[in-house]
Amino acid sequence: MNIENIKTLGALRSSDYRSRSVKEELRENLIQQIKQDRSPFSGIHGYENTVLPELERAILSKHNINLLGLRGQAKTRLARLMVGLLDEWMPVVAGSEINDDPLYPISRYAKELIAEKGDDTPVNWVHRDERFYEKLATPDVTVADLIGDVDPIKAANLKLSYADDRVIHFGMIPRAHRSIFVINELPDLQARIQVALFNILQEGDVQIRGFKLRLPLDIQFVFTANPEDYTNRGSIVTPLKDRIGSQILTHYPESVAIARTITQQEAALDPEQKERIAVPELAALLIEQIAFEARESEFIDHKSGVSARMSITIFENLMSTAERRMLLNNEDKGTVRLSDFMGVVPAITGKVELVYEGEQEGAAFVANNLIVSAVKTLFPEYFPKIEKLEKQGEATPYDEILQWFFEGSGFELQDDLPDHEYKTLLDTVRPVDTVLSQYQPDVSDQDRYFMKEFLLWGLAAHKKLSKNRFVSGHQFKDLYGNYISRL
Repeated sequence: MNIENIKTLGALRSSDYRSRSVKEELRENLIQQIKQDRSPFSGIHGYENTVLPELERAILSKHNINLLGLRGQAKTRLARLMVGLLDEWMPVVAGSEINDDPLYPISRYAKELIAEKGDDTPVNWVHRDERFYEKLATPDVTVADLIGDVDPIKAANLKLSYADDRVIHFGMIPRAHRSIFVINELPDLQARIQVALFNILQEGDVQIRGFKLRLPLDIQFVFTANPEDYTNRGSIVTPLKDRIGSQILTHYPESVAIARTITQQEAALDPEQKERIAVPELAALLIEQIAFEARESEFIDHKSGVSARMSITIFENLMSTAERRMLLNNEDKGTVRLSDFMGVVPAITGKVELVYEGEQEGAAFVANNLIVSAVKTLFPEYFPKIEKLEKQGEATPYDEILQWFFEGSGFELQDDLPDHEYKTLLDTVRPVDTVLSQYQPDVSDQDRYFMKEFLLWGLAAHKKLSKNRFVSGHQFKDLYGNYISRL
């Protein structure tokens, strides 16, 4: 169908165009994509066997949908990707405020225009990207915003009385006729506003200031909600929940590998950063492990959740920390260091809701604790596990490293050291090379120094070494020597 040649109702009737409801449109296009083994939800990872099949079943059932889950679980992204299941172009009566179907008009304006002009009624075409409407539910949202209200200016200009339904100014929902309409954070919508949605979802009636219009609106509703909202701010009223066909539970990535894929995809890095800064494999895993630690931390409110956006902003801050260090040292190329993770603390503190114990400790302490916990969790995957209770006199793989620190005064690893000084300083701890050669013999030269730092951080996390933070870096010392010096 060549839409360039279809500019009137007569031409549309002569074409092969067939009117369908928006739910039929979504359903039939989804069927075609499934048959062709194509996914309409590209870029969504970790939902292949959980959320996406349920969402596809809801679309095939022509249901209105509620996506229920904690923050940062791609609920709005899923709703926006549904636009790809709409037809690319949709005909509307030219000048219609509510996307009237030329073959089945519902507004007074469209009906009168077609009655007057017949087959000469002008037709416009709307792209599917313009058929997505979104409203964030906030306490100040009114019925007038969503449904509509009487417009006194229109009444004055047209010289109409308030008894004439042409004085109505349509709200967002009627204007979303034949489209996808998303209401984010539905429980934040006041109960009386939720009640106003009952008839729209079920019967298609719209009531505005005493006008009861029989507008059979054709809308695919998608709601998003956070379970926390049910207790902290509001709730979805029961009759409204009853009118929503499918409620789909979203979730966080179930593995570090999936989380890493999402972070790499979503991080807004400058091309120059990607070119100049190498990211060790272990650093990428550590970024995701921090989020996993946060979701289990005793200091963080689990009901609030830890958004996937935290890992994304950690990655962005980590790259910027390395970039700033390289700029200070006039270096063109560089690699992320473990000490660069001190620069990601602001990306953590703004993304977590602390419980009372966390508030007492402080946001910065909690953020640093998460980084150390992530190191501690990943440590046994690269080096022999450190047992809490060890047999006295039994040798361990780390004895030479501990002896080196016991006999020396330790060393300070400053955050912004030039690359050659950083490597030289780590090379002074020769027993570290011995452990790496034995347990990580295949580590690349690029990642080698990150692994060295990781080994020292891991020993400190397991209380084998003392690691103290000072203004511009970290100090590593023998645990008992540090204890005695404090005494």
